[in-house]
Amino acid sequence: MYPVDRQDARLALRELTAADIDAVATIYGSTEVTQHLSFTPRSRDEVDGIVARSMASATMSPRDEYALALAGRDSGELIGFVRLALDPHQQRAATIGGALRTDAWGIGYGREAVRLLLDLAFTDLDLHRVWAARSPHNRAAAKLLLAAGMTEEGRIRGHVHVRGAWRDSITYGILREEWPPTEHS
Repeated sequence: MYPVDRQDARLALRELTAADIDAVATIYGSTEVTQHLSFTPRSRDEVDGIVARSMASATMSPRDEYALALAGRDSGELIGFVRLALDPHQQRAATIGGALRTDAWGIGYGREAVRLLLDLAFTDLDLHRVWAARSPHNRAAAKLLLAAGMTEEGRIRGHVHVRGAWRDSITYGILREEWPPTEHS
């Protein structure tokens, strides 16, 4: 599916463009934003490569990754970077993740972003299952994943090697039959 253009009352998911590199670099280059992610802060050059790969994968057929800009619906300003990746080990399943600018924390954008991704997954892509993983220390992510309708499923021990150590991940999932369509579907 290309291009993705999904919106709710405040936010929009859209394809990334080269004009988004600096905004993504602000997010992925932040120590605060990446403290609970599976990687350390990225350089501007690394982000340039991430955006270029995301743009190239957007037009692949079949498309197995949706790396998208999360933007203000009215302003179009990028406030986050989100990703839905089809899981090659499960039938009709995907994993989701993302990150927001720090000034977008605590006002419901994370929950809305997850709901937009789930709507894309279940409505547009006809998937059966979506899952997400978070750092055990990221309590905000726990709250937003539950608020978006996902269920905590368990712990993957020693799942991610970051900052010189192995870290567990707490997993969440939701099935198609558990997903309520949103008003804009």
